[in-house]
Amino acid sequence: CHPCVAMRVPLGPLSLLLALSLLSPWGSAGGSCPPRCVCASNLLSCSQANLSAVPAPLPRFTAVLDLSHNNVTRLRADWAPARLPHLHALLLSHNGLAFVSTEAFTHVPRLRHLDLSSNRLRTLDENLFSDLGELEVLLLYNNEISTVDRTAFENLGRLRKLYLGQNRIARFPLELLREGTRLPQLALLDLSANRLRAVPAGELQALPAWLRDRLYLHNNPLACDCLLFQLLDRGRRRHLSAVEDFQDELRCFLPGATALVKILDLAGKQPLNCSKAREAVLEAHLGDSVTLGCDSRWQGVRSRHWVTPGGEWVLGDGGNGSVVLLANGSLQLRALRPEDAGTYSCWVVGPLLNETLYVELLVHNFTLHGPHDTLNTAYTTLVGCILSVVLVLIYLYLTPCRCCCCRGTEKPPAPRDDSINSSVLSTTPNHAGGPGEPCGAHVASSAGTGQNGRFKGGGTPPLPARQGPKAQRKVSDPDSVSSVFSDTPIVV
Repeated sequence: CHPCVAMRVPLGPLSLLLALSLLSPWGSAGGSCPPRCVCASNLLSCSQANLSAVPAPLPRFTAVLDLSHNNVTRLRADWAPARLPHLHALLLSHNGLAFVSTEAFTHVPRLRHLDLSSNRLRTLDENLFSDLGELEVLLLYNNEISTVDRTAFENLGRLRKLYLGQNRIARFPLELLREGTRLPQLALLDLSANRLRAVPAGELQALPAWLRDRLYLHNNPLACDCLLFQLLDRGRRRHLSAVEDFQDELRCFLPGATALVKILDLAGKQPLNCSKAREAVLEAHLGDSVTLGCDSRWQGVRSRHWVTPGGEWVLGDGGNGSVVLLANGSLQLRALRPEDAGTYSCWVVGPLLNETLYVELLVHNFTLHGPHDTLNTAYTTLVGCILSVVLVLIYLYLTPCRCCCCRGTEKPPAPRDDSINSSVLSTTPNHAGGPGEPCGAHVASSAGTGQNGRFKGGGTPPLPARQGPKAQRKVSDPDSVSSVFSDTPIVV
């Protein structure tokens, strides 16, 4: 056997393996899979691998890194010494993690999902997540967090879901949410199972509707308050899951009591005797002036206070005179703008108990003249349609009968040219008749001609003349379109 032929047999499989290793992302060009990890495409799973530190080096193309259920207790700034531009999901739950450096996320700027749940974190330090400008979901539940710095969520402009349940938080900086600039896209906030004793109902009412409807406050030792009851009662009437699904877990402490009571059972009960909130909806247009009434059902009202959708108290005239508190307690808004829309609350202080009335203002994006112009156009179109129908009915039923006024001579049939009068859908018959013949008693033409003098190959031949009163009756043409669509009555 030739030596070169003998060498070809072992080189075939080796060359195939070499080509596959070069094509795989885990080949020599992309790096090797870390020990005790499972790698598939751009996913790297090191879960339950008994790791005490993040494996190194990490491949640059890693998109999902799962380090859950290990013993990584500290996340330093050098856990990712090189930039990981494709990493969008980092899972670090169940690690006993107690320390996270403020520079830990410098090299992962594209992170969108971060799971730090079920660890031992105690504080959220200043600017802890400020490098994660594209973060959307942050899971911090089931930790030991008791302190939250108001700058911990700085620069998180795309954060949509924040889970802080099952911690030790006694106060959460709700001003971050009210301002609307720190977390503008936040749509879910879970503060359940913490140590919150009081929540400012006015600030919660001023939150955006999409966030206020997905704010979880159950399993907190809250102090009973009528404003909190009315806020949650509105959520129950609107079937919000944050209230309706956790009615039994929404409890509070009454003054001087040690046992918890259900917040939604405070209506009409002593000592607070809370009343259910009344709500109204008012619609207006840009530039209009509206008056929001605060018509309480209690006699001897001591004072009324209005709170705008932005959480501002109205004590008198607004800064530019656009908001005016009237003497009867109503609130007048002048020259409406789009930002004036929202829920206004009127807090009424009465001799026996307090009451809160809510008015939801909808400001439409057009002026008052827009709908009237549309209505005028629709009215004109309707009148035109009615007139058209009347004219058609007059033409059909009030046209003089041709049978009573037949002329002695009629015009000869039109010449066989391509005139518009020779249409197959013509409603006026062109058959010639002699003097003295009644209308509709015309004699059929020759067998070779059809409607309007056109040639019909399959026409019905004329029947021979018969004696009697029906001798001059016209032969029916079953193929004639004019016999179906003609508006001339048929005389038998």
